[in-house]
Amino acid sequence: MIDKVYCADVTPEMEGEHVKLAGWVYRKREVGKKVFIVLRDSSGIVQVVFSKDLSEDAYRLARTLGIESSVVIEGTVKADPRAPTGAEVRAEKIEVIQNVEFFPITKDASRDFLLDVRHLHLHSPKVAAVMKVKATLMQAAREWLLQNGWYEVFPPILVTGAVEGGATLFKLKYFDKTAYLSQSAQLYLEAAIFSLEKVWSLTPSFRAEKSRTRRHLTEFWHLELEAAWMDLWDIMKVEEELVSYMVGRALELRRKEIELYRKEDLKTLKKTVPPFPRISYDEAIEILQSKGVRIEWGEDMGADEERVLTEEFESPFFVYGYPKGIKAFYMKEDPSDPRKVLAADMLAPEGYGEVIGGSQREDDYDKLVRRIIEEGMDPKNYEWYLDLRKYGSVPHSGFGLGLERLVAWVLKLDHVRWATLFPRTPSRLYP
Repeated sequence: MIDKVYCADVTPEMEGEHVKLAGWVYRKREVGKKVFIVLRDSSGIVQVVFSKDLSEDAYRLARTLGIESSVVIEGTVKADPRAPTGAEVRAEKIEVIQNVEFFPITKDASRDFLLDVRHLHLHSPKVAAVMKVKATLMQAAREWLLQNGWYEVFPPILVTGAVEGGATLFKLKYFDKTAYLSQSAQLYLEAAIFSLEKVWSLTPSFRAEKSRTRRHLTEFWHLELEAAWMDLWDIMKVEEELVSYMVGRALELRRKEIELYRKEDLKTLKKTVPPFPRISYDEAIEILQSKGVRIEWGEDMGADEERVLTEEFESPFFVYGYPKGIKAFYMKEDPSDPRKVLAADMLAPEGYGEVIGGSQREDDYDKLVRRIIEEGMDPKNYEWYLDLRKYGSVPHSGFGLGLERLVAWVLKLDHVRWATLFPRTPSRLYP
């Protein structure tokens, strides 16, 4: 029995070898008495040639095939510089698993239609390239975290309270109680640092935001880290080293896929090397005002403001020292300026803006209770979280990285919805 090989493994050096392929018809054309099929599988593509002279039965079957038909093919490798990959397979035998007469997606399909049939859009090698880059970025993150002594933990998704503001919670009935879908694993990661010290998780996070910007989803994958004994500056160093490693490994292992989207525009990715530039919120406001942006100190920076700010940088950079009024209750007050918190966001260049939000956490029990009340929340819902400040509280910091936002920047996508398998937005829950 011949072992199956992947399309991308067929090379000119294999000339004369007999191979077996399994995949889907990606492209098809007939020229004279030959049928040329570009076969795709998870690895890539290869050209297969069906000739009446070589096998009349295989040639006849090949003529009947439609795009996305699934087949198993056997044949001999032939080097040919005219083929897309420099080699082709001269088919001698074909087994048709399913013949698709008409595939709904055509080259002029609208973006809305592609989202409507996302389950079929995933067939595209270009979409597969996004998922490969995403998987590689997470592979790299795991490598770095393992090498640097971080422990993976597995926090719950069903929770009783807000992390990022009650207005963006998805509410559900949990038997005879009310529960919510998690906005962030952060509070639970904080609990884990008292034994493991440095922990991380990858979980889905849910935000009931009606934002319709290119960087918002209602469900996204959240890479979160939390560490004991680290202040804001320590955790910023962790962030830049982690992101630098992730991007570097993606360039090393997935350059072909990245270039499919970026072409030769790899300058900013190559500049993702620590230390990243750091500017204060105060400096950011001054820069924006100097560029004619109407924003005052104390206001939050949205997507438009961040886009303008990124024009000043050719690599990821940090903005730190935000006003307390625009940040979450768990962030530590800046002892040198009580108007501010010890928080920092990492922004990606080229207009992409925030990919990471992080901070030093408030470790003082009384201050944390006060902030919870100021935010209009009930301290009773956070009794377990407040306990962490009563039994061995220590300085600690953490951050959350939006994986789809990082993928969108790395591949220069125009919307984070293209960076996830089945995007969830305020208007889209199907498929």
